Amino acid sequence: MTKRDERLTEILRDMGARFLQENASKSSLITVTRAELTKDAKRATIFFTVFPENFEKTALEFAKRKRSEFKEFIQDNSSLGFVPQMDFEIDSGEKNRQRIDSLLNK
Repeated sequence: MTKRDERLTEILRDMGARFLQENASKSSLITVTRAELTKDAKRATIFFTVFPENFEKTALEFAKRKRSEFKEFIQDNSSLGFVPQMDFEIDSGEKNRQRIDSLLNK
């Protein structure tokens, strides 16, 4: 990954966190964990976790509904010339890491 791509993914991760904090319901805690960019930089995915876990489906549906608004948010609040197609996903890798940690600490 080039320095430019690393910077872009960091900007997108930060913007995703800000957008979800400002627009999501306060009934659950949504934490953006990372962003991934395709090799051609035309698509990006924002990964997040949700607490409590029983709100994951609702939070994911909300985030996916708001993709076009999120892209507009990035355009309005950053100096990026090109904004890739955006998507949201639950970070299952982070969930697995937390599960392993809890098993190891027993």
